[in-house]
Amino acid sequence: MTDHGYVHRLHAGAAGKPILFTLHGTGGDENQFFDFARQLLPEATIVSPRGDVSEYGAARFFKRTGEGVYDMADLARATDKMAGYVSELAREHQASAILGLGFSNGANILANVLIEKGVFDASALMHPLIPFQPKANAGLAGRKVLITAGERDPISPVPVTKALADYYERQKADVTTVWHPGGHEIRPNEVDAIKALFEPYR
Repeated sequence: MTDHGYVHRLHAGAAGKPILFTLHGTGGDENQFFDFARQLLPEATIVSPRGDVSEYGAARFFKRTGEGVYDMADLARATDKMAGYVSELAREHQASAILGLGFSNGANILANVLIEKGVFDASALMHPLIPFQPKANAGLAGRKVLITAGERDPISPVPVTKALADYYERQKADVTTVWHPGGHEIRPNEVDAIKALFEPYR
């Protein structure tokens, strides 16, 4: 489907249930987490957009000029677009809660929508990288944020991950951080933490 501004997969769930957006990493697509999300929340509406930026053929949600160096103007564009997209579909499906699941580049756009707009009630950020100081947002108080990361991740360094968790805690979000001893790959303990985050919304 190509309406609402992104190529995406959508499963329309039951009325009055949550809506869960899954956001892929660089080079992924709308299929990366779609089936996983269906298993997590069988009655929810599931939306999996494909990033609208191509980096040498790899889909992303915003441009960058190098590894960990963001095109901040395009990040702002992408954040506004994603926030509008999420809000519109949540209204259309009369969702009881707005949930987000993102990995790597998908986690980064999800994290920045949270920083700038709020929008999501609960978010799972797998291996995010926010290499700048976010602005304060009192609207994040009480929102659930799960951050998962690898202790030897060369793409999302530990100090930057900890700084992001500290930022959300300062905004009084309900933050959980889960680590594994590896790198930029997804491990089983991350999956378990995501299941625990979204269990109340089943």
